[in-house]
Amino acid sequence: MLKMAKGTPEQHEMAQDALNRWWWPALMMFGPHDNQSSRTTKGMLWKIKRASNDELRQRFIDKTVPQADFLGLKIPDPKLRWNETTGHYDTGEINWEEFNQVIHGDGPCNRERMAHHKNVHAEGAWVREAAAAYAAR
Repeated sequence: MLKMAKGTPEQHEMAQDALNRWWWPALMMFGPHDNQSSRTTKGMLWKIKRASNDELRQRFIDKTVPQADFLGLKIPDPKLRWNETTGHYDTGEINWEEFNQVIHGDGPCNRERMAHHKNVHAEGAWVREAAAAYAAR
């Protein structure tokens, strides 16, 4: 990222474009807010998780924003602000509707991904048929 961000204007643009596309999905990957997660409480109680979704997301944000600043990249969140009181960055709201659409198979690349899997499955039919015929001998 350093080479891209500090490279040519075109390379810097590519780095910024990647950050623009992946910032919100990266925040979503930590899962829903703790008060909306059905698993966080039990995970913490059973010591499966050492930190909650919100804590992990906040750590990620607090570490990533200074890195983006160093690279000369702008986080695509107009509500991003340093909060002196909490000692953490405040952010805008995550679009959980988009998250839920992706989880339920209606993401931007889902049709392409599913078409690829169906194609690979169809192309591999001969292997399954050969294995079944060999097993039947």
